[in-house]
Amino acid sequence: MQRKFLTNLGLLLLLNLLIKPVWIFGIDLTVQRSVGVGDYGFYFVILNFSFLFNIILDLGITNFNNRNIAQHNHLLNKHFSGILVLKLLLGLTYVVIAFIVAFILKYNAEQFRLLGWLALNQFLLSFILYLRSNISGFMMFKTDSMLSVLDRLLMIIICGALLWGHFTTAPFRIEWFVYAQTAAYSTTAAIAFLIVVRKARFRKLNWNWPFFLMIMKQSMPFALLVLLMTFYNRLDPVMLEYLLPKKIGNEQVGIYASGFRLLDAANMIAYLFGVLLVPIFSKMIKKNQPIEHMLRLSFTLIITLAIIVGIGLFFYSHELILLLYETHIKESTSVFRLLIPGFIAVSTTYIFGTLLTANGNLRQLNIIALLGLFINLILNYLLIPRLLATGSAISSLVTQFTMAFLQVLMVQRIFKFKVNYRYLFTLLVFLIGVVMINLVSRAFVIHWSFLPSTLSWIGNFTLMLLASVILAAMLRLWSFTSMMNILREDR
Repeated sequence: MQRKFLTNLGLLLLLNLLIKPVWIFGIDLTVQRSVGVGDYGFYFVILNFSFLFNIILDLGITNFNNRNIAQHNHLLNKHFSGILVLKLLLGLTYVVIAFIVAFILKYNAEQFRLLGWLALNQFLLSFILYLRSNISGFMMFKTDSMLSVLDRLLMIIICGALLWGHFTTAPFRIEWFVYAQTAAYSTTAAIAFLIVVRKARFRKLNWNWPFFLMIMKQSMPFALLVLLMTFYNRLDPVMLEYLLPKKIGNEQVGIYASGFRLLDAANMIAYLFGVLLVPIFSKMIKKNQPIEHMLRLSFTLIITLAIIVGIGLFFYSHELILLLYETHIKESTSVFRLLIPGFIAVSTTYIFGTLLTANGNLRQLNIIALLGLFINLILNYLLIPRLLATGSAISSLVTQFTMAFLQVLMVQRIFKFKVNYRYLFTLLVFLIGVVMINLVSRAFVIHWSFLPSTLSWIGNFTLMLLASVILAAMLRLWSFTSMMNILREDR
């Protein structure tokens, strides 16, 4: 199982590292620059508003289904038709509720129009994730890896043509960005649907109320967890707009989005670990296989990477923001510097939270997530009026580290793993070592003749990354020999 994890993680990371940076820095960033902070902030608020009701689209079905299909493959034939009808009903309910709340909040015609398209996109994305949960449940990780980047690849092609293809002389509009998402999601959903239909031997839609109620009852704990996590992860920009005057609010949301986009990009790496580990942990638990080695392997890989990225980007935050943006550099840097260490906490939750999910400890996870929501709300109310987007970033950082700490404690309490103090000490030494490496790399500025003066920091940053990887190898956190042995022997 460790071999399956490493080989498919390698493929998943390779595909995402090839596609996602082009999307984030080539397309998404260019779109924000083209439409301006105000228009992008307007889109970002509606986008996050649409996320708040995402739970209605799924009710935890995807996470429940992923775990369930991984443990009982034969249930795909039995459940697929009924769940398909249920997803369509939930999609209609989502749209109605989102529009009712938008009406109560007195959205104008322009906001409603954008919300309509974003609601459709949210449904398509939810449908894709459900279809992929069946594919990964069957351990078809290579197919799932291809589907994980297909929508972004299509959006790169469409948006790239609109931005640089000279198909129109009109300035790029934020609506075009949304329409491109719709086209890409529709195509990806259609391909994933054909794959699952063939696996499930689908014949016709099945309208069965008792079945709907049974699935919703079993998936409800998963739904509550997703709802609480969505709220404490996505409320920040919504609260910025709500607690601040409209013009200032949109501007601060744009500033927050500048920093959050980079954290969100980093979080995708941690998310990929979770995608693989849910079915793997679930199958191992079902077969009563020991999971301690898999937990340590996955956590060591992600936490080492998270420390390097989180600390490195903290020290080089100003240079990175200056490279990517043209306005609000100081404010965006302050926000990003507070957000990016949260990558360490998020990476931890994607490992330990995934294990708790696979083990069915939804009650404990929901209690922890509810506490996180309260912390996030209270801190945002206290800090946003005084510190604007910076206050929201502080709230996010505190919330994420609290969640990570509590999930680690919960795993230890439930599984009663023997505490390896030597391993914890090694992680602490690595953390301190990476901080020292960054301090040295910042103190000794090297002139790199092949780089423009404004980009000379990239040379130092690259040396920092290399030194950090060497340190991880010296401390045997990343043992390439051990990984090769796993790839050769664990069949």
